[in-house]
Order: sequence, then C-alpha cells, then structure tokens
Amino acid sequence: MIDGVVITPLKQIPDERGKIMHMLRSDDPQFERFGEIYFSMVYPGAIKAWHLHTKMTLNYAVVSGMIKLVLYDPRPSSPTKGEVQEIFLGEQNYARVKIPPGIYNGFKGSGTVPAIVANCATIPHDPAEIQRLDPFSKDIPYSWDLRHG
Repeated sequence: MIDGVVITPLKQIPDERGKIMHMLRSDDPQFERFGEIYFSMVYPGAIKAWHLHTKMTLNYAVVSGMIKLVLYDPRPSSPTKGEVQEIFLGEQNYARVKIPPGIYNGFKGSGTVPAIVANCATIPHDPAEIQRLDPFSKDIPYSWDLRHG
C-alpha cells in the first residue's frame, strides 16, 4: 500500500425500496475538510489518467459500476516512492479511497456498464495545482492492458 493512502470499506443500507450508500461524514476520522464534490463517469475500457494534485486530497467512491483505480507514488521523501497500487472499486467492493496530494492517480472503467466515480475533494478545483501525464507515459511503470491469469 502507498504511504498515506487509506481504504475504508463503506456501509450500504438496503431495504425493499433501494439502498443508502454512505461515503463521507464530517465526523469520520479520515475527513479533513470540504472543497467540492463531483462525479466522473467512465465507459468500460476507457482510461482517465494520469493526474496528480499538489494541494488537494481526493476521496473516491464508486457508486455505480466498477473501476480499476491505479496509484503511483513519485514523492522523493516517501517510504513508498516508486510503488504502484491497484484498487478495484465499485459495486463488488464499495469503499472510499483517500489519496493525499503528490500521488499520481488514474482509473479505467471495467465490467460492462459505465461507472460513476464520486470525489469529495478537500479544495475546489484549481487547474494550477494539477499535473497531468499521458495514460501511457513511460514515467509511470504501469500497463493498462487486461491481464489474464
């Protein structure tokens, strides 16, 4: 696991009408502050990567569908510098992933239906604090190919 990343299983409360899906409360130990919440939809097989925030902490949860979330730690002073972490999130693994600033992240839609990713960020969107790389950049040692076996 990459230093500073926290994965928290989330509660779902089903009944005959549907369900409630918890994500983040102000009294959760992992809550820092509220900046904005937004939703990103990704089609099966599509890749949204790479980006790194210099100030923003991300809190991802997938409310519909499935994704493969991939993290890469380039931080020079981190004990996990150079490590890659894959996390499968969504209907089969409903959890929140807290990603601190300085970690490259991206995700790929998996399964057969589009996925909806919620992000409760600690600051409002600011293009000046985002660093982006091509999804297939050689700067990150990762292949988005489907692996069999």
